[in-house]
Amino acid sequence: MDDDLLALRAACTRSLTGHGEWRADTLLAGVPADTAPDRYGAGGVVTELEAEVAGSLGLPAAVYLPSGVMAQQAALRVHADRRARRTVVCHPESHLIRHEEQAFERLHAMVLRPVGDRYRLLLRADLDAVAEHPAALLVELPQRDLGGQLPPWADLVEQTTWARQRGAAAHLDGARLWEASAGYDRTPAEIAGLFDTVYVSFYKGLGALAGCCLAGPEDVVAEVREWRRRLGGTLFGMWPGAASALGCLRRRLPLMPAYLDRAREIAGAVRDLPGVTVVPDPPQTPMLHLLLRTPPESFAAAARGLAAHEGLWTWPQPMRTGDPGVVRVELPVGDATLALTVQEIRAAVAALAG
Repeated sequence: MDDDLLALRAACTRSLTGHGEWRADTLLAGVPADTAPDRYGAGGVVTELEAEVAGSLGLPAAVYLPSGVMAQQAALRVHADRRARRTVVCHPESHLIRHEEQAFERLHAMVLRPVGDRYRLLLRADLDAVAEHPAALLVELPQRDLGGQLPPWADLVEQTTWARQRGAAAHLDGARLWEASAGYDRTPAEIAGLFDTVYVSFYKGLGALAGCCLAGPEDVVAEVREWRRRLGGTLFGMWPGAASALGCLRRRLPLMPAYLDRAREIAGAVRDLPGVTVVPDPPQTPMLHLLLRTPPESFAAAARGLAAHEGLWTWPQPMRTGDPGVVRVELPVGDATLALTVQEIRAAVAALAG
């Protein structure tokens, strides 16, 4: 963002998405003064967080890591080495394909095999195209790039069964598992129970400092700890992120159903606006995408106007689509979204849509 836009954002008193602007004072206030530090990831609040996450997911063990990129590389490398296989089956829009600079191929000599249509959910029937026996099946819940969609529960069960029938691990990219729990109306443990290993993020839906956990069997988690060190992730002190995560997990996980209700209220309030399409409609998790029939330049001007004249931060810029007259934005619902009325949100979306 340019300096003018950064200044506009800093001056805004309200935000449409998530939990509001990331501010150092707010984030650091979530780290209690009596937090017990760790030493190289052992002891203190890091151990406390790992135990709480393992308990929440109903899995034997968990390990705290600084990033999801590292967590999933490590877990899938362990699964591959144990099976002497190099292929991981995943959706074409998987984070590992789109956002990780070919790390699997360059660092681990592994192969990501995309399966299914990039514009729709991965379903069990898509896996029939895979004849080889992979090391793992990676499932993302919810599918962020599709607006937070979830496969039907029965189909999800069939996908993980398919993996195990082929001797492959079932791994969950659960960066937004907390949101998926609300969408399925099931506990995180019920969802995690379908998988061998589960990655969960703390800075996304929960709004904590950066960091994540990888959970699963004790022996697999122990190997992931070794890979954390090999990949440079065992920092001298990991307690700030872990303390932030623990507090946000306890505070915001119970609010996920309320966030989902608000997402559906927003969809109901904006779906009749000219040039607005809700994806998916209705929302399946506490997030949604909006397709707006307006050029990117008009959207950016309207967003600046809302920030300058109403003190409302929306998006710095939209995502482009294949149609130059249509843009896409992602609306994760959080505390800041709940603080606005549905009528205020409708008016903001109407302004952005021109």
